[in-house]
Amino acid sequence: MPRVLVVGSANVDFTVALERLPEPGETVTEGTLLVARGGKGANQAVAARRLGAEVRLIACVGDDPSGREVRAALAEEGIGVAGVATTSASATGTALILVDRTGRNQIGVAPGANRALTVAQVQARAEDFAWAEVVVASCEVPLECVTAALALARRGGATTILNPAPVPGAPIDRLDLVDYLTPNAGEAARLSGVPPAATGGAEAAADALVARGAGTVIVTLGEVGALCRGRGGSHRAPAPRVAAVDTTAAGDAFNGALAVALAERRALPEALAFANAVAALACTKRGAQPSLPTRAEVKGLL
Repeated sequence: MPRVLVVGSANVDFTVALERLPEPGETVTEGTLLVARGGKGANQAVAARRLGAEVRLIACVGDDPSGREVRAALAEEGIGVAGVATTSASATGTALILVDRTGRNQIGVAPGANRALTVAQVQARAEDFAWAEVVVASCEVPLECVTAALALARRGGATTILNPAPVPGAPIDRLDLVDYLTPNAGEAARLSGVPPAATGGAEAAADALVARGAGTVIVTLGEVGALCRGRGGSHRAPAPRVAAVDTTAAGDAFNGALAVALAERRALPEALAFANAVAALACTKRGAQPSLPTRAEVKGLL
């Protein structure tokens, strides 16, 4: 089985589906509520696990009912949770999500316990980094924890993926530790300083991030698919056409799938096609983790 280690957040998500997203100061009613689990790290871990990988997660939850529920649900998925720390200083991370009938969303997050993860807790899981074939990190936990994780992964010979979301306020200055950087178009523009409206903006942003040290930059482009530049070559991979219901966790699905494909030693064009299919399927169901597909579902689409 592919071995994937994820370092990131774990949240509880409250999703309200509406006919349309509200304007500032406006209330849109007659929505429906879904309460589910989310957080970029946990989503990526669940995505990889449902695709057939052996998965471990390093994260932090609150010492509260939500945190216990998150830990139990991850363990039930078959994910290793020995690296999921607990803090009494903060509540488990919580996300408030609005989704319209076309699948577009607005998200607000109270990170809570995710910000309580420490470098010492990451370093204490050295055996997980030695075990992993691919390590995935994202930026809902402290940036110093992300850097520590990437350094430990590099030391252990694992392939590293950094999903730079949300884009941190401080600069990401160790892109040399990143084998695959996976921003969306807006994140690529903010990280690189290349405006998205520029001619070939996504390509130019990717090239700028490669010049700053990232090995390969993969820019996810939603329904258009993804493009990649850098050591992995220059590729474009279209996304399958689906009827989108909720785009929440599509990026996490992509990253979890990319990790599995790379651990399976797939060629990058094939890995991108696989990840695009998983992300597309995640858009066809409501919620974050409830939307993440199984390997059989992906095979059916492909």
